[in-house]
Amino acid sequence: MSKQIIPIFFSSDDNYIPFLSVAINSLILNASKEYNYEIIILNSGLNLDNIERISKYNGDNVKIKFEDVGPKIKNITKDLELRLRDYYSISIFYRMFIPSLFKEYSKAIYLDADIVLVDDISKLYNEDISNFLIAGVPDEVVNNNKYFMEYSEKLLDLKPGKYFNSGVLLMNLNEFRKDRIEEKFLHILNKYNFDVVAPDQDYLNFLCKGKVKYLNRGWDRMPNPDESFNNTDLHLIHFNMFQKPWNYNNVLYQEYFWKYASSTDFFDEIRAMKNKYTLEDIKRDKKGEE
Repeated sequence: MSKQIIPIFFSSDDNYIPFLSVAINSLILNASKEYNYEIIILNSGLNLDNIERISKYNGDNVKIKFEDVGPKIKNITKDLELRLRDYYSISIFYRMFIPSLFKEYSKAIYLDADIVLVDDISKLYNEDISNFLIAGVPDEVVNNNKYFMEYSEKLLDLKPGKYFNSGVLLMNLNEFRKDRIEEKFLHILNKYNFDVVAPDQDYLNFLCKGKVKYLNRGWDRMPNPDESFNNTDLHLIHFNMFQKPWNYNNVLYQEYFWKYASSTDFFDEIRAMKNKYTLEDIKRDKKGEE
């Protein structure tokens, strides 16, 4: 009997490949032998050396694929770039095109590359989302900031606490296709020219409103101190925004990142990056955070 396939998508450019390797390494080291894991890296052209280094993770029940999204977005690249701000790159939008690019899948996981898994990702995949478009975790940053909460309520018509983070998603691809989410996204993108706080995330929250399954926040735990969180519920750590252990010391849960980084080919490079992080870089981060 063949094993069930679990498709997992990441987006990356060459700059993020070292951190992607840590994410993939943590995924594999916590994976069950009962499933086959297909890891698809969405990109718009990667260095061949980086492709080879990531391809080393191919194994008995792990298959790595690379998908160039460039041809798909060629005619709308400028429109997408207009919606970017600060530190974002166009790769944040790639997840919007998974349903139309991969019609062989009815359901899939999307993960940002700045994550580390401490549990088997199949547990997330096996969540029942048959009556939902998407499953995600309420965003800790947005839902604990009065200005962001006001923004999401007025612009996106979301009740407090209902804004989810788009860095960890379980997507019902059949429902995405049925509800024409990509078509609606492109329509809004072209028709309304306004700034958004978190481009892909805001669009997804608006388009999936009312059809979201909210998950335990241990599946998208951000490194924010919180005495109410029980670490026995920790499944996935998301080093989002500027809380990156490869840039700063004393980041919550950094020990998990370095644990999985230490057994990758990129370990020395990542340590070197941290040592080269300058005061100018820190100032830029603080400005972006503000």
